[in-house]
Amino acid sequence: MPIPAPAPDLSKLRIDRSLTALRSRRRRKWVWLGVLAVVVLAGVGWQWLRPHPLDVQTVPVVTAYPSQQYVVLNATGYVVAQRKAAISSKATGTLEWLGVAEGSRVKEGDVIARIDDRDVVAQMHSAEASVGVARAVVQQNNVELDNARVELARDRDLVAKNFISQSALDTAQARYDRARAGVASAEAGVRAAVANAKNAELAVDYTKIRAPFDGVVLTKNANVGDLLTPFSSATDSKGAVVTMADMSTLEVEADVSESNLDKVKVGQPAEIVLDAIPDVRFLGRIDRMVPTVDRAKATVTAKVRFDAIDPRILPEMSAKVGFLSREVTAEDEKATLAVNADAIATRSGRSVLFVVRGDRAVEVPVTRGKSLGDVVAITGEVKSGDKAIQKPTAKLAGGAQVAVTAR
Repeated sequence: MPIPAPAPDLSKLRIDRSLTALRSRRRRKWVWLGVLAVVVLAGVGWQWLRPHPLDVQTVPVVTAYPSQQYVVLNATGYVVAQRKAAISSKATGTLEWLGVAEGSRVKEGDVIARIDDRDVVAQMHSAEASVGVARAVVQQNNVELDNARVELARDRDLVAKNFISQSALDTAQARYDRARAGVASAEAGVRAAVANAKNAELAVDYTKIRAPFDGVVLTKNANVGDLLTPFSSATDSKGAVVTMADMSTLEVEADVSESNLDKVKVGQPAEIVLDAIPDVRFLGRIDRMVPTVDRAKATVTAKVRFDAIDPRILPEMSAKVGFLSREVTAEDEKATLAVNADAIATRSGRSVLFVVRGDRAVEVPVTRGKSLGDVVAITGEVKSGDKAIQKPTAKLAGGAQVAVTAR
């Protein structure tokens, strides 16, 4: 009987699922790598194909004045008052009244302050009384003189008739002479008393501090209750009560380098710009030159007076002075827009500016005017402060994306 074959081992027919999972993970990895590569290539392509902004440099549109083309020399300085004074008292005493403050306008002779005058008023009354006493003495001496004159005349008649001796006449003559001298002395006493009274009146008037000229109070140096002395030599005392200036004498003191003295002369027109009022240009001219050189700065001071004083001009304002080669007209003083000539381009026969607005270049038609030094006057739809592209290329067009780079 044949031996039966052994039964097959079905356990060896199992599927190895670990190998299937490994293959699946490998496939997913390559898929993700492919996706990443596509994304990177797409980003590189977008960066390469997208429009790139054009790097440009800009210049500002500025406000200029035609008169600038006549400037031969610029200088700096300060506004000062030619007529300025520190007002003090001739008398010593306590300030009891102050009638002005900073900015007060006063007229010549106005009483602006007063010190305690009770002591000097008493002295004035005493001096006036002395005048009365001296005049009374004159009257008394005049009576004695009249009496001596009568007696002298009578004695002369008696001597002529030999009724009295010559010695009696001499005595009468001496009395008359003494009386006349007494009158002269009394009259001199009156004059002395009157002079003393006038001095006392002046002492009272000195307690009233008056404005020496029309002007404006700049600073207040003392307050009510302060002790005032003419030379401020006492401890805690004040000298000047206020400082004032005549605003009609304002001028600019500008320093001119000694190497440029040949460019300026007395009477030369000038244009003045104050830092406090930058939008206004004031006309003036050199009134005088200080005849000495500052060794430390190697400069000479030029005194430039204003043709017209503006109430906004104040002492100690800083100023810039442009010395002009010729007189300027009202038209030369009118402000105009200007830009560097390198910013003006030509498109289709027109002058244009490319103004940067946001990140785009906007083409703005302009009308070109005359040259004003380094800039050219323009008119158009631009304003002061706009940034115009300098040296625009022929390929630059309105709407182009730009990026402003530093110089």
